[in-house]
Amino acid sequence: MAEKEPVSPQSILADKFFYFFLRLRKNRIRVVVDALNARYPQETREQKARRLIAAQTPLSFLGGSLMNLPRLVPGLGLAFEFLGLVGGTSALSRMHLHLILEIALLYGKDIDDEARVSEMVSVVAATGVAAGVSILSSMLDIHNLLPLPVGGIAASAAASMIGEEAIRLYSTHEEALAPQA
Repeated sequence: MAEKEPVSPQSILADKFFYFFLRLRKNRIRVVVDALNARYPQETREQKARRLIAAQTPLSFLGGSLMNLPRLVPGLGLAFEFLGLVGGTSALSRMHLHLILEIALLYGKDIDDEARVSEMVSVVAATGVAAGVSILSSMLDIHNLLPLPVGGIAASAAASMIGEEAIRLYSTHEEALAPQA
């Protein structure tokens, strides 16, 4: 029997930051993964992870589109546009964090391990880039409706890329740990 690697738990600061500022609920992540494992016991980890990505992508499209909605309401002003962008980006970040942690848990990773912190920071950065694409599209001032589909496409593309990269990362790590024949 292989000895389990020592786990370095996340710092209390990192855990509190993700919990309070991004409303990250690790218990919910565990419930989703347990339900997925119970519903599809015959599927591989990768198939289950792709189910998670497939469920996340349309939600990310919706969230990416909706975060630009305040700019369509005349008279709301820049402050409401900014609040919509910040609120939408926060919600997308939370959804994308849940996605990567659900995939990590599917692959047997400890979602409380400090190694997840850098992965989560990368997810927040990728989500920020997706939100930035939406801002750039609004600066082009081609059409008022352009930021809605652009924001949706950018957010759903980010979800897909985050999920695929998580599969690649965790399956590669799993293969490296597998005993050599």
